Formats: sequence, structure tokens, C-alpha cells
Amino acid sequence: MSIPIIDEVVEQLKVMPQHLQWQVLEFVRTLAKTEIRGTPGEQLLGFAGAIPPEDLQLMQEAIEQDCERIDINEW
Repeated sequence: MSIPIIDEVVEQLKVMPQHLQWQVLEFVRTLAKTEIRGTPGEQLLGFAGAIPPEDLQLMQEAIEQDCERIDINEW
């Protein structure tokens, strides 16, 4: 872990009111208990190239066509 990051956090904590310091402490404790989930990227490399280029092109066109359009009657 990078010491400059720890030093910066400590400096920021020094100028915070105590109630915010407690919030930071609780947040850090929660983060420390958090279980890392997901699949490492190395395990996903086998899927690289699994989608044919033609399908990828169709997906890209659909995204470009439909993104940033708002249908006000949709909701």
C-alpha cells in the first residue's frame, strides 16, 4: 500500500469534525470486511473472440442507433 495515500487520508481526517471521522472509520471497517467477488480477467480470456465480428458490428450499430434517444411515452 502506498504510504502517501495513507498520509493524505490522515491529513484529511485531522481537519474533519469528529462525527465525520467516525463515519470514515465505520466506512473503512466495512471496506475491510468486504469480500471481493467476481471472476479474474485471466479466467475470461478464453472467451475473447467468441462473438463473431459481424454480430459485434450489429450490436454496435444498435447501440449507436438507440442510445441518447428519449421516448417520453416509454414510462
